[in-house]
Amino acid sequence: MSRSKPRVLVVDDEDAILEMIRFALEQSGMKAVTASNAYDAVLKISEKRPDIVLMDWMMPGVTGIELTRRLRKDPQTEDLPIIMLTARITEDDKVLGLEAGADDYLIKPFSPRELMARIRAVLRRSSPGDSEGLIKAGKLEMDTLAHQAHYENQEIQLGPTDYRLLEFFMSHPGRAYSRGQLLDNVWGTNVYLEERTVDVHIRRLRKALEEVGISNFLQTVRGHGYRFIAEGQD
Repeated sequence: MSRSKPRVLVVDDEDAILEMIRFALEQSGMKAVTASNAYDAVLKISEKRPDIVLMDWMMPGVTGIELTRRLRKDPQTEDLPIIMLTARITEDDKVLGLEAGADDYLIKPFSPRELMARIRAVLRRSSPGDSEGLIKAGKLEMDTLAHQAHYENQEIQLGPTDYRLLEFFMSHPGRAYSRGQLLDNVWGTNVYLEERTVDVHIRRLRKALEEVGISNFLQTVRGHGYRFIAEGQD
């Protein structure tokens, strides 16, 4: 299974900068999505959550600083990695950007090479799992960088949605989640699906786990939903 391309949302009101960054991202094997203002950025995030946001500070209407604050207040985006891009160079400006919730701060003009290095560094820090992007639950392991899961060295064959569902459960072991909570966290709040969709994917995920010998990690919580408890976890 090949590594998926990081999805990067670039928010800037200058077309030339958007195109320059888009080109640099695609040359580095990343997928670029662009937005020219805060409203467009929120729409793009709701359609499909990016892996990281490159946020211009100065934009007409809602500024990048204000949008960053709003994203940090929303439970669905509070942990979304954000790098602030700005021509403001004072120490006070940098502190303001970081205090607003930015994970990093890059001063314009910057080189594509430095930008890519900053993106990769922030993605490494924000990825689920350890410093190598690994999540472990007993003998079950997930490589979030390669988008692969293994149990006792057997690869688990998962579709994209079932992979995200397992990643969420492994990142939040022991806690019971309702179907509505799973829809919000795995599919996104902007997707309107029936709760039985969760049951369909739970059955598919259980089948994939059973094929490698896992039979009891994914538990049904009667009257509520589901929870994930691996061997050695209480």
